[in-house]
Order: sequence, then structure tokens, then C-alpha cells
Amino acid sequence: MSEQETITPRPVALITGGTRGIGLACAQALAKEGWDLALNGIRNKESVQPVLESFKESGAEAQYCQGDVSLTSARQAILDQVRERFGRLNLLLNNAGVSVKDRVDLLDATEESWDRVISANLKGPYFLSQAVANWFIEQKTDNPDFRACIINMGSVSTTMASTNRGEYCIAKAGLGMATKVFATRLGEENIPVYEVRPGVTKSDMTSSPEVTAKYDKLIAEGLTITSRWGQPEDVGKAVAALCRGDFPYSTGSVFMVDGGMTIPRL
Repeated sequence: MSEQETITPRPVALITGGTRGIGLACAQALAKEGWDLALNGIRNKESVQPVLESFKESGAEAQYCQGDVSLTSARQAILDQVRERFGRLNLLLNNAGVSVKDRVDLLDATEESWDRVISANLKGPYFLSQAVANWFIEQKTDNPDFRACIINMGSVSTTMASTNRGEYCIAKAGLGMATKVFATRLGEENIPVYEVRPGVTKSDMTSSPEVTAKYDKLIAEGLTITSRWGQPEDVGKAVAALCRGDFPYSTGSVFMVDGGMTIPRL
């Protein structure tokens, strides 16, 4: 057998919202672990080119798949691009999402805001997971040794209510259940599904001066046990551990990356 025939292809990860913030940190962590990357986002390709170039040093092949995951046609186009470029996929990380445009009282929230947030944060990941799960099963049929998993990027807002962004909390709660139902369905295929649930993390969603000031104060007053903001790299390390296969008996589980924020305390 030739050396070329014995080379194992690098695993491929599709990371939605993967060109900045938490998604990019996850991509960087996986690149160090030997993964190739399909990074999804809605910005034009020129604006993300520096990000793609940054992966060359690690030896990772990085492809940009532009598209809005809330749209059926875009989801299919994204997967078509991954198939054409890599011919395989081992991980779907449902990371893309939006916050509410305006933090307003629950009693004043609009259907427009609801539709926007639910479509991007719940509908998109749900149906992208459905399409990817079928592709995973197809690959596993062809190769019994094929390994894959799905990871959903949740939030402490799954269980912690914010009355000025109720649609976001509800979308994340729904994504938590999506983790469980997909884990249950894919259990017979030996394809694990996990949720990583960050707390207050430095990202685009928390970058406004008002939000930053709010959480600076709350953290100083003891909001988290680990007295600092979460960093995207904290989440990336958790995702990398799951993708290594370090938790093969934990499908459907939630992995908290919140600095102890959600621990009930007296």
C-alpha cells in the first residue's frame, strides 16, 4: 500500500457564524487539533479574507460559505459548497445567531423581532442539523468507522429569564430541546449531539457600551464565581474537547462555560 493510500483525511467542521467572536475562537481551537474548516457567515468574502488567511499557519484548509442559515436555499447552498470543496463533514457547530435589535420590555416586543430571532437562532440550526444528520448517516453507511457530532451553541439565557429580550431566551430554550431530540434520534447511529452553554462572554452581542457597563458592574458585584468575563477562547477549548471524542458517553449533555454564573447561591 502506498503512503498516499494510508493518509487519513483531516476531519472537517462546519461552523456557522465562524468568522468572528465565539465561532472564530472555536475554529482556531479546532485548527490546532488538525481540523479543516468550513466557516459560514453573512459578510462578503472580501471582508473575511484575512480570517481565512490566518489559518494557513496552522495548516488548516479554510473555506468561506456565505449564507443566512435562516433561509432554506442558503442552508442547502452552504452544504453544497462543503460537499464540493471537501466531500465530507464530521462536525456541525450551530453557532450563528442574532440578539434582539432593541432591548425593550417584553410587553412591547414585536412580531418582527420574534420572527428574526427565532428564524436565525432556532429554525436555522434545527433544519441545518436535520440536513447534516442525514449526510452523516450517509457517510456512516459508506464507512462504519466514520465519526461525527453536532454541537449547539446555547446560552445561560436558556434558563435565565431576561424580560427585555424574551424572544432570545425562548429561542435558546428551544435549541436546548433540539439538542435532546437530535441526540435521541441519532443515538442509534452512534452520533453524539452536545450543547455548550456560555455565560457572559466578550462578543459582538455584548460589545455595546451599555451592555459592557452593565456586566462589568454585575461581575464586580459577584455575578460569576470566576470573577471575570468569559472569553471566546474559553468556549473554543470546550468545543475542542468534545470534538476530540473525550465525552463519548455524554450525548445530549450540556457543558457550561459560564464561570459558575448559574450555580444557585445563598
